Amino acid sequence: MVERTLAIIKPDAVRKQVIGDIIQRYEQAGLRPIAMKMVRLSKREAEGFYAVHRERPFFESLTSYMASGPVVVLVLEGEHAITRYRDLMGATDPAKAAPGTIRAIHGASIEANAVHGSDSPETAAFEISYFFPGIELSAC
Repeated sequence: MVERTLAIIKPDAVRKQVIGDIIQRYEQAGLRPIAMKMVRLSKREAEGFYAVHRERPFFESLTSYMASGPVVVLVLEGEHAITRYRDLMGATDPAKAAPGTIRAIHGASIEANAVHGSDSPETAAFEISYFFPGIELSAC
């Protein structure tokens, strides 16, 4: 089943200049980038994106971190894209991520863990539309 998922290359990975390596890993895993842009989220935009976590203790630090520098936002497409990308990312805590996963290779901490990915089809639909209005994807 072909799916689409949102991927974000977070500020720590952008600062470390590993964007190309991460995108290459997507492509090698059979996940095709069909939309991509670099943006600098405002605090308000980060809060809107992570609104589902508003009541969690890490919300303030997460949204501040995500607004701390540019991010690269992508829509990835492929067979079972959500599950495959989650496997490729690795555990949220890079110290617990499987060897060879993006977070094991490029992550530094639970927050600065290099990448974000949608966790379900419903989340993917919300997250993709947050950054890419439907008209932007219709030509892909």
